[in-house]
Amino acid sequence: MHPLTATFYGVVLLLDYGLKIWAIGTVPENRRPGASSAWLLLILFVPLVGFPLYFLIGSKFVSGRRHEIQRQANQLIADHADTLPDLPQIQPEDDLASIVRMNRRLTGLSCVSGSCEGVYPDAGDFFAAMASAVDQARDFVFVEFYIVAWDESTDVLFSALERAAGRGVEVRLLLDHLGSRKYPGRRQLGDRMSAAGITWHHMMPVRPLRGQWQRPDLRNHRKLLVVDGRVAFVGSHNLIDPAYGSIKNARMGRAWSDVSVQVGGDIVLQVSAVFVTDWYTETGENLNHERYFPDQPDLVPGGAAHAMQLVPSGPGFPTEPNWRQFVALVHMARERVAITSPYFVPDEALLAAITSAVYRGVRVELFVGEQADQFLVGHAQRSYYQVLLEAGVVIHRYPAPTVLHGKYLTVDDRVALIGSSNMDFRSFALTYEIMLLAFGGDMVRQLQDNDEVYREASRVLTLQEWAQRPWHQRYLDNVCRLTAALM
Repeated sequence: MHPLTATFYGVVLLLDYGLKIWAIGTVPENRRPGASSAWLLLILFVPLVGFPLYFLIGSKFVSGRRHEIQRQANQLIADHADTLPDLPQIQPEDDLASIVRMNRRLTGLSCVSGSCEGVYPDAGDFFAAMASAVDQARDFVFVEFYIVAWDESTDVLFSALERAAGRGVEVRLLLDHLGSRKYPGRRQLGDRMSAAGITWHHMMPVRPLRGQWQRPDLRNHRKLLVVDGRVAFVGSHNLIDPAYGSIKNARMGRAWSDVSVQVGGDIVLQVSAVFVTDWYTETGENLNHERYFPDQPDLVPGGAAHAMQLVPSGPGFPTEPNWRQFVALVHMARERVAITSPYFVPDEALLAAITSAVYRGVRVELFVGEQADQFLVGHAQRSYYQVLLEAGVVIHRYPAPTVLHGKYLTVDDRVALIGSSNMDFRSFALTYEIMLLAFGGDMVRQLQDNDEVYREASRVLTLQEWAQRPWHQRYLDNVCRLTAALM
């Protein structure tokens, strides 16, 4: 062998082992064991793929930058948060009180009063309710959705926004850059919104040629709308037709089934605060003005009135507050837990909490779609069914072609949790989410009523049936379980 060739191969070998040794001591830092193992497997066995992918979407660099931006944004609303102390008339039991304290410590948002003005499992009803609220707007409207499309279904809301802007109402809209790119009408959307008088911005844009770059796997997945600081909507609906703009989906009857809620009272100010932080993050414009945080009437929980707390999470929150909240609520359960999630990929802590609840005698039900719309996450989710069924979790599979996309949880008859967060690695750490915690009112019952609708339409998966699935499906599920940990 030529000496130069030998030298070249020696340098490559040294570099290969040096990078692998570096990865072993660097990748696991502040990362879950499952995710660390998956990254290291990819890096050690397929370095030509593993290293570039890690530096693109696995490194902590952008997350650290987002932590600082979030810290600055949180400071802008600190004064408003201080004016909303924990409800003195609410004395939750110790286990729930500790979760409320944890949420406040991790997010800065307190437990306040709020009212549940409507639960919307139908997209048409949801869009119409938002449009009706916008038609009553006199001062401002905040709109923020992961996916935004101006189509036949959403026109009712966009027309209301255009009317509002026409009468002098300030209308601001945020949409995720990559989240909205692949849907019909995207090229005309910006011009249409500007022509309608809507001031809009992309969230987390990825445009290297314009100097806008960040990890492409970090997205803003929140869905919210605020009118005059008096009315707000949160949940899992995106601002798009339920068939997601696909003629093929419409022909086969495939539609996304979501659940969102309308709220009033002090909790609306917290929803406004989340929008204000996101607007500042994307534009640098400070909306920390009194007009966006009007005084609210005092509500005593009961019936439509609740004690409520908004819990935001995402790359700007290194403590992963929504994940901690999910785990704590399941541990708190005494009688029953019902979980609805389209992407259910629990980590070790959440999986242990769920199975332990069953072993304590708690009835745990999981509502998932029979067919997922995401290949990797769908198969990763299936890899957990065996251990869940063996523990005694009741798995309801909602029939295809509908994509069950709601994201909510109820614990006993005490607590409801609803919003944009899935139960997977991405929602816990990589995407910006919001979840609404509510207790002391009737939201739990309303979501349980929706569970009954799902229950009647779904089929219960049995352990015997699942154990008989072909080996190649089991293999694929397990491979995708590893890749889900990377995302």
